[in-house]
Amino acid sequence: MSTSGTNTVSSALLAAMNGTSNSSSNPNASTQAAQNQFLTLLVTQMQNQDPMNPMDNAQITSQLAELSTVSGINTLNSTVQSLVSSYQTSQTLQATSMIGQTVFTPGNSLTLSSGTADFGVNMSTAAGDVKVTVQNSSGQTIDTIDLGAQKAGTVPGVWNGKMSNGATAPDGQYTFTVTTSTDGKATSSGTPLSYGQVTSVSQGASGVMLNVAGVGEVSLTNVVQVF
Repeated sequence: MSTSGTNTVSSALLAAMNGTSNSSSNPNASTQAAQNQFLTLLVTQMQNQDPMNPMDNAQITSQLAELSTVSGINTLNSTVQSLVSSYQTSQTLQATSMIGQTVFTPGNSLTLSSGTADFGVNMSTAAGDVKVTVQNSSGQTIDTIDLGAQKAGTVPGVWNGKMSNGATAPDGQYTFTVTTSTDGKATSSGTPLSYGQVTSVSQGASGVMLNVAGVGEVSLTNVVQVF
């Protein structure tokens, strides 16, 4: 081992140990920088050791093993990130096939158009009676739809735009709530589903998102049913 007083290591040696001589071509520059710093410290430690009491092979091997472990973890992280990016891109391309189709997604919005508004109810368990209450933009109840007994699963429904007073509601946006009961006792087995057409697809921090008319932005994973 050299006992020279210099505290630097040649760039050629670092390049050989890192497997490259051009850091700008390394896609993981931060990992290479960490490796360079580690090796510089290790070589400096070896150069300035006591000649009468040098480091033993076990110490050197242990420190090199640490470097290899850190490098391996960083490489694995980079590989996983690359796979995630590829998966998201694939999901986005697949999701574009849904443009123009209609879907059920969690939500309580109703779009009344030409006297018709589609909606859905997601039943976690069966219920003896399922009722849907429609509200206007002011939160006032304007109609109640009795769907009767329903099994577990997705239940589609249609509101004809008729209000409880017999008048016809104008086209526009409404909301609805779902109440369920069995043998006269209230349950919580039904949740509302909004119905709308997919107009576009985007990819963001939350993954692949669908833009649904009358509903808004919805995660692809939240789609309950496609028509």
